[in-house]
Amino acid sequence: MFDPGFWEMVVIAVLALLILGPERLPVVARKVGFWVGRARRYIASVRSDIEREFRTDELERMLSEQSSEIKELRNMLTSQKDQVVGAVKETEYLLKARPETPDAADKPDATPQSKPAPDKTPRED
Repeated sequence: MFDPGFWEMVVIAVLALLILGPERLPVVARKVGFWVGRARRYIASVRSDIEREFRTDELERMLSEQSSEIKELRNMLTSQKDQVVGAVKETEYLLKARPETPDAADKPDATPQSKPAPDKTPRED
């Protein structure tokens, strides 16, 4: 609002004393003080309401930003989960495709096939 200095206040007080007189000045000063205090409280209330609204808007903005970040994280986790589930299923499939006993895969066939023995008889030409 306005910020009166000391000398401005002295001039206002002297004028009020001259206009109102010494009998009515205390009553009027009390009423003016009451209304000035009430106006200050009202202004402070309006100011706090406005600040609270600004904080509310800021909190709503932050909440929406965090909600979008949470959605992104949820999508990332879902894709990672799908990859892990796919890898587990692939591993299960490969394990089921393996022979039951681990030694069976390492052993060669039970009946080895040999090459035919060369004929040791000389050929007659």
